[in-house]
Amino acid sequence: MEQVQIKEQSTPLPVMRETLVSVRGLVKHFPVEGSDEVVRAVDGVSFDIFAGETLGLVGESGCGKSTVGRCLLRLIEPTAGEILFAGEDVTSLDKKRLRRLRREMQIIFQDPYASLNPRMKVGDIIGEPLIIHNEGTKSERRDRVASLLRRVGLDPDYMNRYAHEFSGGQRQRIGVARSLALNPKLIVADEPVSALDVSVQAQVVNLLQELQEEFKLTYLFISHGLAVVEHISTRVAVMYLGRIVEIADAAELYARPLHPYTQALLSAIPIPDPRQKRKRIILQGDVPTPINPPSGCRFRTRCPLAIEECAQIDPELREVSPGHHVACIRVPGWTDAPPGF
Repeated sequence: MEQVQIKEQSTPLPVMRETLVSVRGLVKHFPVEGSDEVVRAVDGVSFDIFAGETLGLVGESGCGKSTVGRCLLRLIEPTAGEILFAGEDVTSLDKKRLRRLRREMQIIFQDPYASLNPRMKVGDIIGEPLIIHNEGTKSERRDRVASLLRRVGLDPDYMNRYAHEFSGGQRQRIGVARSLALNPKLIVADEPVSALDVSVQAQVVNLLQELQEEFKLTYLFISHGLAVVEHISTRVAVMYLGRIVEIADAAELYARPLHPYTQALLSAIPIPDPRQKRKRIILQGDVPTPINPPSGCRFRTRCPLAIEECAQIDPELREVSPGHHVACIRVPGWTDAPPGF
């Protein structure tokens, strides 16, 4: 099988960065059936996404990454918090205004098998957003669908086929084409390559990078594939048990991770050269339940650096160096650093 290399992210951020998305104190709790308890899936998350960048959101399965992405688009309703998109509060919009705003925000789902309607032809799947938003005539919509298929590397004649006739990589390209139909500004990519073969992953990641440059897109790239995130992301945010514990530029975070959880995650990335060795950090114990998370720092029950104060202090994100925010009292300079968000 031909080896496909992931292209390096080479587009530098401008000096003055425009904030496209601003999230403050985002909370999403799910009620437990037959109980007064709640699952604290997202429990006080704050971050910004700058126009034209890719913010990678990483963490173990169940940490709340996908819930954050779906709250941003209001596919699920947040319990509390503020989400600003281009200065407009997404959480306060009525149905009519939210429908208008959805043109600007789209999603690529994780599962290319479940995210496409098996009863619809590919052309109808990609063209459906155009119909919903009354874009163009029937002929113009067909031309737009053909153009999008061509742009993601598929034959325009495929618009008359059904989803089951395609491979996983081709289906995800169809999902990408659908997300581009309305020329959005923001795309939430929810683990878009995790269900694909490694060589196909590289092809899709390269396509996403090309489309970002061509259409001036902004991505929230959600994944647990740390190697992929390193290549595609401008900045990276690390989540643990419903909280963000570290945010930094991608190169800075991978070269100098400060939070013990980030250090453990990065130590698990395999090195393709068998002559190189990396010290693996093995975390002890299991991830606590989000129904009843630990007091103080949520990572303290598995942290090799935990001290008594970690059970009393719930650390907030603080900027310990330019652009590098971390939530850990054991990080040098954290105590004296101003709150980051």
